[in-house]
Parts: sequence; C-alpha cells; structure tokens
Amino acid sequence: MMKMLRLLLVDDHKVVRLGLKTLLESESDLEVVGEAGTAADAIRLAGQLQPNIILMDIRLPDQTGIAACRQIRQDWPDIQILVLTSFADESLVMEAIEAGAAGYVLKQLDTDELLRAVRAIGQGDAVLDPAVTKKLLAGVRQAKQDAQAAAFRDLSERELDVLALVAEGKTNAEVADVLILSEKTVRNHVSVILSKLHLTNRIEAATYAVRNNIERYVSGWEE
Repeated sequence: MMKMLRLLLVDDHKVVRLGLKTLLESESDLEVVGEAGTAADAIRLAGQLQPNIILMDIRLPDQTGIAACRQIRQDWPDIQILVLTSFADESLVMEAIEAGAAGYVLKQLDTDELLRAVRAIGQGDAVLDPAVTKKLLAGVRQAKQDAQAAAFRDLSERELDVLALVAEGKTNAEVADVLILSEKTVRNHVSVILSKLHLTNRIEAATYAVRNNIERYVSGWEE
C-alpha cells in the first residue's frame, strides 16, 4: 500500500494554492493538511502539522522561502521541502540546497512531472527541474572558466606564450627558437612567471598551466 504523504502549501497567492490543492488532492496518496501565505505562517504550521513535505515558494511577503526552509529544516529535520517557484536563478538554487531543500522545481512544470517530484521527495530522493539543472551546470562551467582565466590574469601575452611552451615540456632553448627570442630572455620570462604565480619550478609551472587549460588563452604562435 502506497504511503500517504501529508503536504503543506506555502505561496502568497491564494489562486496558486487552490490550483495546487486541487491537483494534489485528486491523488489518493496525497493529502494537503495546511496552507500558508507567509514565511512566519509556514514555520508555525510546520511545527503544528508536521507534514511530510512542504511545497515552498521563494518570494513571500515577510521573508524568503529559503529563510523559512532553513528554519524549518533546523527545527524539524524530518520535514522535506520542495521549492516550487518561477525563478530559475542558479544562485537561488544553491541557496535553497544549502538551506536544506530536497528539491527545486519551476511552476512551469507540467502536472505529471510535479506529482512525480512530490512522490520522489516523499521517498527520500532529491529533485531538480531539468531547466534548473541546465542553468546550474552552465553557471558551474562559467565559474570554472572564470577561475581558469583569473589564473593567468597577472601574466603578459608573451609570458603566456612562454608558459604554454614550458607546459609542453620544451627547454628554454627550444622556447627561444619557437618565439624567436634569446635564451636569456626566455630564462628571465620563466623567472618572472614563477614569481607571479608563486611557484617554485618549471614542473609546478607546467602542471599549473595544464590544470588551468592555458591553451585557451595563448595568443597564438607557430613553430
């Protein structure tokens, strides 16, 4: 027999709550035990009603749903929270997850997907809306790219070229041949690079360059 899930709806729009309640209570294993339009009421009712799951909007009139989520999860860790919102902002997703939310889905989700998300949360799973996941992954990728670019921001264009060749395992003499420089000039560049990047030797420099994908940032040269 399927477990009955007791739900608390938190949204400052009565029409939204009515629509959700109508949908959820049409299912034999779902019961809406309460509704709240503010974060304060959500926290109070969570304590009084002890629902299995709270469907929580982010934008509430007194404080954010994320703040309410954090308080509820701190006081009643067995209550699972599914954030249901119109905002696919990756920073909000991360805040919600850090606050203890078990899921984050958008209100544009179709009814079958929402019901699956609710039941998944009830079974102890975590849920992220596909659109939210896509944005979150894009944000992670961009942050990684920004961090990699920042890894070389103190180097000049010529120093980047030298470091890229060092990363290929070339000696100072070989770097000098490729870039048409004197070996002494290359040696000076390597010394400056190590100083700027707070590294101690060529092996560390090569490892650093490869780890941060230096090939994306070199100006371009031909052997």
